[in-house]
Amino acid sequence: MDLKNLTTFIHVAELQSFTKAGEKLGYSQSTISFQIRQLENELGFPLFERISHTVTLTEHGARLLKFSHQVQAMLQDLMQASTNPQKVRGLVRLAMADSLSVALIHHIYPDLHRNYPDITLECTTAGTPELSRFLNQNEADLVYTMDSHIYNANYVILKETRIPTHFICSPSNPLAQRDFVPIEELVQQPFLLTENGMSYRRILDETLAARSLEIKPVFVSGDTHLLCTLVSQGCGLSLLPNYVCRHMLETGALCEVKTDEDIRPVVWAQLLHHRNKWVSDAMRIVIDALRNCEL
Repeated sequence: MDLKNLTTFIHVAELQSFTKAGEKLGYSQSTISFQIRQLENELGFPLFERISHTVTLTEHGARLLKFSHQVQAMLQDLMQASTNPQKVRGLVRLAMADSLSVALIHHIYPDLHRNYPDITLECTTAGTPELSRFLNQNEADLVYTMDSHIYNANYVILKETRIPTHFICSPSNPLAQRDFVPIEELVQQPFLLTENGMSYRRILDETLAARSLEIKPVFVSGDTHLLCTLVSQGCGLSLLPNYVCRHMLETGALCEVKTDEDIRPVVWAQLLHHRNKWVSDAMRIVIDALRNCEL
């Protein structure tokens, strides 16, 4: 069996496209088709169903993909062992929610770079729908979401953490001294929020809409640390996850506004990869670093 054909098969299966696999590998579409046909003839069964310009794995193809990943992993282990057993290299594409990027990367990257200088970490930030697309189209190796709890049979959950959220204000705000603020009153306050449709902001908007309420923010930004700073300076209220505002709440630079518990969004941070993704040594090292980093 030609290992090049096996590599081509993996790319077609993960990208669900002969054309995209060709672009990724630098082959023409006719070459990709020839290599897959060669593999199918050698094995004696079809690997893909080609219907209405879509490419999906057959039952035989799904089994072969699992074995192909194992073969690739063993080959990489063999190559690394024969050259330098201590040296791990490779590109790891990590896509994550914007607020998680600041909270995680500056903690994990210094040690990662010091211990594994030949691992390249490529970070991208995006919303949850785009993160799912990255996984499904093999445009990211790992994603770290910050949203409602995700369960999908196509994804492997590597780590998940329930994240509390807080309505916050400055200590000088009169609401900071109150034991309870009705949500109907709270929504009338000036709010500084993350972008519309982004994770906990979207969940908050949906929860309020169910009560025929809404918040019209006076300031919108994806920079959660900027939101914390502006709120501490008395510019209004915000809703932010615990890991963003915890330190300022503990030091008294911010105060929590107490309101109906069922209004506060329940959000989860989840580290995922696609079930069909081959996990390289470089990926395993990044996964371990992220697993050991607490929010």
